[in-house]
Amino acid sequence: MSETYPWYGLADGDVLEQGDFLLDCPIFRPTATNEIDRHPATVVILSQSCDLANDKLEIIQVCPVFPLEHLAVDVEFFRSKRGREELRRGSLPGYHLLNRCETPGHETDLLVCDFRSLFGVHIEIAKLLASEQSPRLRMLPPYREHLAQSFARFFMRVGLPVDVPPFA
Repeated sequence: MSETYPWYGLADGDVLEQGDFLLDCPIFRPTATNEIDRHPATVVILSQSCDLANDKLEIIQVCPVFPLEHLAVDVEFFRSKRGREELRRGSLPGYHLLNRCETPGHETDLLVCDFRSLFGVHIEIAKLLASEQSPRLRMLPPYREHLAQSFARFFMRVGLPVDVPPFA
């Protein structure tokens, strides 16, 4: 990894920023039998740092993050060289690839953000998790802005009823 532009740093305390990782964040989902399923996930914060710093949010937006090899078990396309390359190039709007982390005590493999599974977490829960997990991983510029741009492209997609025809 390049020392000039490290992907990750460490954060302490309960101050949250875009690009912060939270481990064991509770996900609550209703089931078909009208019950609530709860399971933990590693997530990355997508909400803007300025909104977090100025206490403008009660619910923050996060998405689950999976090791590429774990996701490849369920998504066959990510087992192929073509699928991994399209992921690396940013050609799959629902996903965003993050580099490995080599920070001692916080090592990860390649990680995939799943924007299709976006959910909200109450700010107090996120702050509690952040405090308990200090020091924790935080994405650094320009990589967190790249994550935000990728999320924006996914979120603002517009499907056209009639597209420009392909060139012959």
